Formats: sequence, C-alpha cells, structure tokens
Amino acid sequence: MATMESLIGLVNRIQRACTALGDYGGGDEAFSSLWDALPSVAVVGGQSSGKSSVLESIVGRDFLPRGSGIVTRRPLVLQLQQTEDAKQEYAEFGHLPRRRFTDFSLVRQEIQDETDRVTGKSKMISPVPIHLSIYSPYVVNLTLIDLPGLTKVAVEGQQESIVEDIENMVRSYVEKPNSIILAISPANQDIATSDAIKLSREVDPSGERTFGVLTKLDLMDKGTNAVDVLEGRSYRLQHPWVGVVNRSQEDINKSVDMIVARRKEREYFATSPDYGHLASKMGSEYLAKLLSKHLETVIRARIPSITSLINKSIDELDAELDHLGRPVAVDAGAQLYTILELCRAFDRIFKEHLDGGRPGGDRVYGVFDNQLPAALRKLPFDRHLSLQNVKRVVSEADGYQPHLIAPEQGYRRLIEGSLNYFRGPAEASVDAVHFVLKELVRKSIGECQELKRFPSLQSAIAGASNEALERFREEGKKTVIRLVDMESSYLTVEFFRRLPQEFEKMGNPGGKPKENPRENSAAAPPLDRYGDGHFRRIGSNVSSYVNMVSETLRNSIPKAVVYCQVKEAKQNLLNHFYILIGKKEGKQLADLLDEDPTLMEKRLQYAKRLELYKKARDEIDSVSWVR
Repeated sequence: MATMESLIGLVNRIQRACTALGDYGGGDEAFSSLWDALPSVAVVGGQSSGKSSVLESIVGRDFLPRGSGIVTRRPLVLQLQQTEDAKQEYAEFGHLPRRRFTDFSLVRQEIQDETDRVTGKSKMISPVPIHLSIYSPYVVNLTLIDLPGLTKVAVEGQQESIVEDIENMVRSYVEKPNSIILAISPANQDIATSDAIKLSREVDPSGERTFGVLTKLDLMDKGTNAVDVLEGRSYRLQHPWVGVVNRSQEDINKSVDMIVARRKEREYFATSPDYGHLASKMGSEYLAKLLSKHLETVIRARIPSITSLINKSIDELDAELDHLGRPVAVDAGAQLYTILELCRAFDRIFKEHLDGGRPGGDRVYGVFDNQLPAALRKLPFDRHLSLQNVKRVVSEADGYQPHLIAPEQGYRRLIEGSLNYFRGPAEASVDAVHFVLKELVRKSIGECQELKRFPSLQSAIAGASNEALERFREEGKKTVIRLVDMESSYLTVEFFRRLPQEFEKMGNPGGKPKENPRENSAAAPPLDRYGDGHFRRIGSNVSSYVNMVSETLRNSIPKAVVYCQVKEAKQNLLNHFYILIGKKEGKQLADLLDEDPTLMEKRLQYAKRLELYKKARDEIDSVSWVR
C-alpha cells in the first residue's frame, strides 16, 4: 500500500532530479512537460500579504529574506522532504548541490545573494527560479513555489512595466492545469480587493485548484472578524478557507522560535471567541497537512498521464542517444573497430552520391556532356588554320626546298599544333571532376550522422580523402595527356593516302589516267601548288582530321577520367588511410575519437535524463497504488 508520503516523496524526488539537470522553466521541451505534469503549490499574494510568514510557518524555520517593498524578486521553488532522522535538518540549493546548510540564517543570506547575482542590487525581478530543498523530520512532503508579490504601482528604482511583469510571471505558474494555487489574502483588508483572489479567479474560475488562506486575523479591528470568509459565505471556494496567525514583527525581531510561534497560533484559535469553533481547521500546521493530502489526491489522478509521459520520454531519449552515438570504448581494439566502422559509413554515403542514391553524382556526367564539348567547340582552330597561318606553317616546314607534291611536313606541323590545343580541355575535365569529387567528400562527411560527434576523425577522413583524390587527379591528367600525345605521335595513315589521289583529281578533272602524260599538255593548265586555293585545301584537310580526332577524344577522355578518378575513388578512396590507421597506437586512436565537447555534454545530459526517467518509472511501478 502506498502511503501519502511515498507518493509525494516520489514526485519530489523526480522534481529534484529535474532541477539538478536544469530542466525546470524551459530548455528541453520534453522535460518541461514532465515538470508541468508534476503537481506543485504556487503561493500567490500581494506584497506584504504575509506570504513569507506562511511559508516559514509551514516549514517551521525562519529562512526567507524580509524587508519593505518587493523582497521576493525571483521565484523560489521550495521542495520539502520529510526525513526519518530527528537529528538531521538541512537545506540544499540547486546551484550549490554539494553544500549542505544547517544554519538557516545562511540560507536566508544565500537566497538574497543568489537573487542579487541575477537581478543586481536593485528592485528589478527575474523569472529565473531559485531551487531550494529542505530536509527535515518536521515537514510534510510538499513542493511550494514562492512568487514575487503582486503590486499595483511601480516604486522608485523600478521600471513602469514592473506591475505587468510580475503579474505575467505569476500567471505563467498558476495557469498550468497541475498547479495548486495557494491564494494569500490579509484578513484586515476587504476580500473583494484581494490581488490573489482576483488572479486565481481568472485562471481557475471553478475554484477547483485554489486554496484560500487568510493571514493577519489577529490584526483585524476590534469588533470585526473574518468568519464569513472562513466559512465560505463571502467568497466560496471548492476547498475550505484556512486562517493563520503569523509571528508579529516584534516576535520576528526577538527571533521567537517557530515551534513557539506554532503553539501561540494554536492557542489563539482555541481560545478565540470568534474562531474557536473552527480551531481544528485553522493554523499553518493544518494548512500544511491539508495541502499535502490534496497533493496526494492530485498525484493519484495524474499517475497514468505521468507514466505515459515518462515512457514517451524514455523512447525519445533512447532514439536521441542512438542518433548521437553511444560512448566510445576505451581499449585500442574497440577504438580501431569504431574508426573503421565510421569510415565505412562515410564511404557508403560517398558511393551513394556517385551511384545516384543521393544527389551529386550526376555532376560528373555534366562535365562530360556539357563542359567538355563546350570547351572543345571553343578551341581556336579557326585562327590556327587561317589562310595566313597555313601559308606560314607550310612555308616554314618546306625550308629551302619547296614541297613537290603534298606538303607532308606542313601537314604534320599543322596537325600537331592543332592537337596541342586538346590538352587544355582534357586537363580541365580532370580538374572539374576532381572538384566534384571533393565536394561529394565534403557533403558525405556532413551527412554521415555517426561522424558528427568526432570532429578530429572528420578532419582526418577529409584530409585522407582529398590526398587520395589529388593522386587520382594526377594520374587522370597523365592519362588524358597521353591520349592527346598518342594522337599526335601517330597520325591516321588513311588520311595521308587520300591526299595524292585528290591531287590527281585536281590535275585531271575527269579522273581518267592519261596514256601519254605529255600529250596535250598545253590543253591542261598546270596545277598551282602555291596559290590560295591550294592552302585553303590544306587547311580544310587538317580541319577534317582535327574534327575526327576531336570526336575520338570526346569519347575517350571521359573513359580515362572515370577509370582514373571516379572508379578509383569508389574503390580505393580510403585504402591508404586504412593502412595508416592500422599503425596507430591507442593514444593516437583516442585522439581521433576525441568528440565535440558540445555533443559529449549533450549525450551526458541525455544519459542522466534517461536514468532519471527509468528510475522514476521503476519507482512508480514498484508502488502498489491505493484505489
């Protein structure tokens, strides 16, 4: 059977664990939802309504800062945990998790100092909460949130928006459906003007979540009382009103013990002619028990939704940890295996880009289908084979003895000079594919989720890949230049064999051989081997041969580039890197697996959260809930 203390204690432990992870009030959406799903009590009231005194009465300790004007300038999340050790009573702050405070005057000073650290020594407010846990055998298990007192006007040193800022901050806590509202109102003021009641009515119009507390009953004018309010006739709530009598300023100045103050409070109600009939349901001790009992009821109702949220969060955190990657092993063998697996993961993505599984590989084909043909078309053959240049090259090739039939040396020089132009597009194709492959390496590293946690290994893989691509590029350039040089080193014979026949045709238009070459020599005009027409024909012949070679290279250059670069990149991109990795020692392997500190911290936080959720789930499952 689950006791009230075990239920509330469980929620308190989960809340404290969330607080220790910094998961209260924003940040991780799932954890904020968990906190919101856990019931807590928000203490609301106007300035000087007695909020601090009520909290101290519930705790039984004098630990809150006091003063005039706005004293509570940051939310104080106060988690009370009942202990079994009657001699042990201490406090811990969320921002000082390893320090125990046994002197509660130092707790008061630390609250003030921590407030000043965020807001400065001013009258400004901050929504950043202070987390304080108090462990004592004299408290009930409870989570209370002390909020800045509502005010109607800004005083000197405060911004004009302070009134609205405080109300918005308080509203953000009390409007949550799992928030229990402890509305503090002074009995010596008209309940109709109560700031706390006004706000609670707006966020909880049915009054299901609101507990009304009347303070300063002993300070009411003589002849008046608050019985109508306490009995629910002036303003009805679904939960009973509770009256409390706090320590007077004189008692505070004299440091009257809280135990003594509680005894005086009980005596006041027991002997009061106005409230004697209500004495059993009045006082701070009754209020603490009432809140704790109601909190236990709320927790019972919320357990299914809390369990569902915890299970959902566990699944999400498991998936996120899988996405981030589990912690790396410390032994060298496991580290080497991890590195090789990460390299293979990168290599798979790189191949997918080339093979079409991912975008980018089509850019290699774009080099062959667009850039290479465009570069070939732009080669300056018109200038090289112009009439003037053909004359010059042929004449220079003839030397002192003009050619007799076909200017073979002239042809060779013109062809070789033309073929040299193919070097540029050939090398440009190699470079273009090289840059495509480099970009695919970069993209593959960025898309490899497993690698993101290891920036050092990313750099090493990128460096090794780029070095390999440089080697492939050099081999590719050598190969395509060889293709061009091969075309220059051996010209197609058929092309030259055709030339004498063309000259014969030009000398004998009918094409029929003469029986006597000297016969009718006067009738046939001699062939002008040095006229413009002759040189134009030479240029035209060379152009035809160059076009034939261009078509050949247009097909062979892509083959060479793919063989030397793309195929090598697919098959052997990291081969040299694997050899180097195999020679590294444990420390060097560990350096490669040196994770990004941000990711390490993120994984650590997720692991802690996962542990928290699993522990919370186990605790919930281990409790036999009372039906």
